[in-house]
Amino acid sequence: MGSILVTGASGTVGRAVAGALVAAGEDVVSAVRAPGPGGDASGAGIAPGSEARAFDFAVPSGWAGAFTGVDRLFLLRPPAIANVGDTLLPVIDVALEQGIRQIVFLSLQGVQFNTATPHHAVEKHLRERKAPYTFLRPNFFMQNLSTVYRDEIRERSEIYLPAAGAHTAFIDARDIGRVAARVFTEPGHLGRAYTLSGEQSLTYDQVASILSEVLGRRISYARPTAAEYSARLAARGASTDFIAVQEMIYRIVRLQVSALPNRAIRRLTGAPATSFRQFAIDHQALWG
Repeated sequence: MGSILVTGASGTVGRAVAGALVAAGEDVVSAVRAPGPGGDASGAGIAPGSEARAFDFAVPSGWAGAFTGVDRLFLLRPPAIANVGDTLLPVIDVALEQGIRQIVFLSLQGVQFNTATPHHAVEKHLRERKAPYTFLRPNFFMQNLSTVYRDEIRERSEIYLPAAGAHTAFIDARDIGRVAARVFTEPGHLGRAYTLSGEQSLTYDQVASILSEVLGRRISYARPTAAEYSARLAARGASTDFIAVQEMIYRIVRLQVSALPNRAIRRLTGAPATSFRQFAIDHQALWG
């Protein structure tokens, strides 16, 4: 049996997936743009026990070589990539040419209702190519609050995003890693799509309350409008494509598509999903 190539391996989800696979005894190749000494990639560590290998969605000449000895692929779309037609879709074609036997794609909850998302285009391509796919469709990551929105929480004690009063059944990226390890190593998951949510559904006001209790200071939810949120992203230099994707994502949230909890993580791994309170306790140092 060959190795598993994990794209985005120095990021939150990719590192969690690679770590879970290493723990499961799999040979893991962590795909990074610039492997460095000691397994470092651009200053971000990869999962211990995995092999760092050069891979860049923007450099097609290196794709085939990255699949040497690989028979399975964990594919995710880096947030900076909006045009999957020139990146992820050709990578899929190369992987199939190289004889890949399973592609686990990190998709998006509600993707079947939102055909304008890049994730929908990737799912469509995998189906059209009759690829051996498994779709993981997670809800919003708890880690968004400890990465993307970390500084606003730490420095302003504020959560600033346009979810209004909608509920979200947040998921811990570590749980996605556990699920990925199962679907890669057990039979019966090809051609399947799994919607992955936490077992709690919370508003951002409730999230702010839990963070306030854990951190010992008041955290507030600002409730910006979609226009105000997009304007702040633009002022910080975000691209038009990135802003458009964010607008689509939060539109889905406000429609309550992300509100429903489920027990898919428990069914697939045998253990319950991580609660947001536990996540906040585990990561409280990040918010100061």
